Amino acid sequence: MVRLTREPLDVAALLAAGGADGGVCLFVGVVRNENDGRPVRHLEYEAYEEMALPLMDQIVSDARRRWPVSEVRIVHRLGRLEIGETSVAVAVSAPHRAAAFEACRYAIDTLKATVPIWKKEFYADGAVWLEGPGAAPAEVSG
Repeated sequence: MVRLTREPLDVAALLAAGGADGGVCLFVGVVRNENDGRPVRHLEYEAYEEMALPLMDQIVSDARRRWPVSEVRIVHRLGRLEIGETSVAVAVSAPHRAAAFEACRYAIDTLKATVPIWKKEFYADGAVWLEGPGAAPAEVSG
């Protein structure tokens, strides 16, 4: 399961383990109130959804091919997020914890490196685009 949404994430709904699963690994990304010593007011996420969703599906397929996992789920928020809100969640279940940990790390790292989702941080004195494939940080006033 992969999803992009503008609604708050229900992290508990991502946790799915079958009877053979002995481990569930969950990564949750949360909006923090500072970055590089600079106070953050809020974030905005944008995505090229028609490209992002197939790439997210590919991450799930690759993780399932590389490790003996039962389930891989990735959900990412879009739009405005306030401090403390969950921005992304990856949940992986597997018979053994090592595969769950490794596949979860692979999924979040690959998502951040390859999927066209961009993060804009807002400060008191302006804003900066920080993440996404090909994104070069650029100061935006306002």
